[in-house]
Amino acid sequence: MPLSPLVFLIVTAAGGSRPAAPREASAVFAGGCFWGVEWVFEHLRGVKSVVAGYSGGSTVAPTYEQVGAGTTGHAEAVRVVYDPGEVSYRQLLEVFFLVAHDPTTRDRQGPDVGPDYRAIVFVRDSGERREVESYISELAARRLFAGPIVTEVRPVQPFYPAEAYHQHYAARHPTEPYIRINDAPKLVRLRRLFPALYRSG
Repeated sequence: MPLSPLVFLIVTAAGGSRPAAPREASAVFAGGCFWGVEWVFEHLRGVKSVVAGYSGGSTVAPTYEQVGAGTTGHAEAVRVVYDPGEVSYRQLLEVFFLVAHDPTTRDRQGPDVGPDYRAIVFVRDSGERREVESYISELAARRLFAGPIVTEVRPVQPFYPAEAYHQHYAARHPTEPYIRINDAPKLVRLRRLFPALYRSG
């Protein structure tokens, strides 16, 4: 007996459709002062939002002062929400390692020193861990850096947004000496190394 149009549509929809690719994913990176790391990712095509915050420690909802005092175990970090259809996780890693931070300095980035400025890639599953570790091995083999890569790879932990005055700080204060000296050059490097991914704003 031939199928009715309604039954045909139901069967086709149930058996012939494929799940849509995710249009949103998130990643958490710690790479020194979150002002500059946030600013870099804000200039990346496919990134929907970036939030400055704290992760990697044990204190719930820490303050900037607590993190800076070294009593919480947290590092300054950013949470990047992105569209995998426009920018891949691998590309985020490339930008993080080649632009956003120096992966060869332990507990230090530029003038900022302390465990709250340590570099970490927080991974959500074994697949992300393999991708990060494979990329780090690739960078080491290419000898792109003068020293060994010491950026940590750790399982994702709770992320706590920082205080409002820290959000989009570099974008709001681009002429401050700290930003001009330490963070503005990162945007120049981002545009030079990743012109297809760079967006102004």
